[in-house]
Amino acid sequence: MRARLPSLLRQTCPPLTVGVWVGAACVVLETVLLYPLRQVAPARSLDVVYLLGVLVIATVWGLWPGLATAVASSLAYNYFHLPPLHTWTHFGSAQWVRIAVFLNAALLVGFVADLARSRAMEAEEHRRSADLAADLAHLLLRAENLRSALPTAAYRLAQALNLPYAAIELQVIAADERRAAFPLCDGAAQIATLLVPPGLPEPTLRRLREQVVPSLQALLSAAGDREAISNALQASRDELRRIADEQAALRRVATLVASGAQPSEVFNAVASEMGHILGTRYTLMIRYESDGTMTVVGNWTDPKGLESFLPGAAHLVSGSRLLLEEGTASELVWRTGKPARINNYEGPGERVTQARELGFGPSVGCPLVVEGHLWGAVVAFSQADETHPEDTEGHMRDFTELVATAIANAESCAELIASRARVVAAADDTRRRIERNLHDGTQQRLVTLGLELRAAEATAPFELKSHLSHTIHGLTGVIEDLHEVSRGLHPAILSKGGLGPALKMLARRSAVPVELRVCADRRLAEHVEVAVYYIVSEALTNVAKHAHASIVHIDLTMQDTILLSIRDDGIGGADPGHGSGLIGLKDRVAVLGGNIEIASRAGKGTSLLITIPIGDA
Repeated sequence: MRARLPSLLRQTCPPLTVGVWVGAACVVLETVLLYPLRQVAPARSLDVVYLLGVLVIATVWGLWPGLATAVASSLAYNYFHLPPLHTWTHFGSAQWVRIAVFLNAALLVGFVADLARSRAMEAEEHRRSADLAADLAHLLLRAENLRSALPTAAYRLAQALNLPYAAIELQVIAADERRAAFPLCDGAAQIATLLVPPGLPEPTLRRLREQVVPSLQALLSAAGDREAISNALQASRDELRRIADEQAALRRVATLVASGAQPSEVFNAVASEMGHILGTRYTLMIRYESDGTMTVVGNWTDPKGLESFLPGAAHLVSGSRLLLEEGTASELVWRTGKPARINNYEGPGERVTQARELGFGPSVGCPLVVEGHLWGAVVAFSQADETHPEDTEGHMRDFTELVATAIANAESCAELIASRARVVAAADDTRRRIERNLHDGTQQRLVTLGLELRAAEATAPFELKSHLSHTIHGLTGVIEDLHEVSRGLHPAILSKGGLGPALKMLARRSAVPVELRVCADRRLAEHVEVAVYYIVSEALTNVAKHAHASIVHIDLTMQDTILLSIRDDGIGGADPGHGSGLIGLKDRVAVLGGNIEIASRAGKGTSLLITIPIGDA
């Protein structure tokens, strides 16, 4: 803080009565001081001492009090120190000249002192104005909210100008008998009003008009521009953050789709991401059916609102089939194909009545358009004391447009997996039927024919026995070959003993030596065991045909998932993109929702790492 000027240069001088007494005291003191000085200097040259009093009075009280002090000083000087002493008579021309010279010097000193006083007061006033402007600039330009800083700024202004009060209002207010008003403009437009008490002195009013009002106008204009820029930047940051959140949410959904997640998992993820982006309490994802109903395919509940929404959402679990009721956002979206908002639940419908009784707040729905057709909708619910922002529909529309492709991919992926499952199941059923037909039909007939030929051999002439014996031997080989084929189609040992014995049989029959390690402590669902059996069988067939390996290592462990590792020391170089064997393995693993990793560097052998979720198998 700058140092204050001495009290002698204050803008408001002491009362004139005090000036008279001070002037008189100065004259007396100066007169007394001249007595000892007369001992060392001529009395006629000591009148300059009286100029000190004139200087003091003119500096503090102005020019005219200083001149009065000069006249009193000349009289005292003439009476007490100019001969003849202690008399007013015998004024000669020399005395009058001396007095005139003294008065002129006193006038000059008083004028200079008064001028210095005026300049000092102006400088002090400018400094105070600058301090006030700096203080107001600090308040208004650094405030996060301009309106909240105005009362403090008005209080500082009133303090600086010694006003009873002051107020700054961001509106146009006319003056009246209770207050004077100074308009604060930005260009031609009035942006605020400065209110002060009426009847202020003219110097104060002039200072307000010439100094305070222009400064305030510039500050308010700059503060308003700063606040507008700050709000625009904040809105831009919020929009960028929203877009980034939506893109991140879309990436998470796309990653789920790409990883082959179940559609229900994808749809629940979409509902969850939508709920987090919008900040709602409950989000529902539905699919419209051709019969005028809707199916719940995904939902999400904010943990904070779980207790309030759980009773109403209990019947809205995934897979629920519901009628489209008038008065709900889902029905309005289905009817119009556009975003819809329901602020009040009115109507006789069951779900409308339930929502009204549970105190549900407004709901907003947005259509999901997949490949040009209305596929479904996402509906966001709030609590009764909450409202959705006006731009909720726009944000929902932006996000649903982004996830439409992901939904289409998820359905395509689900259809592909279902198609694979049907193909594999049909192949397994065909194998089982062929095996049963061969065992119960063709194989039994061949065995019967063999028995009949042996009976015929026993009674046949000698020359026919050798031919019958050769025929019986060939028929026995056919039966063994047929039995081998039948066992390869669907091994009975798998149904009777499980994976362990079935894999051991495959290891014994393999053309390449197998080192087998199986840790399976329980039976699994038949389709899972069949799939693992044929995965190992196909892998061993591929090794025998292409790997030129000397040994195969097979490890099977079973915990929360089935972990199957098949490694050989062959030539490697297998291409997962070519060859029906590897493609068949990938199909079987995909049907079970598992994952297969294939590593086959040239000269380093081939390894398969297969994980299959057990679930309730």
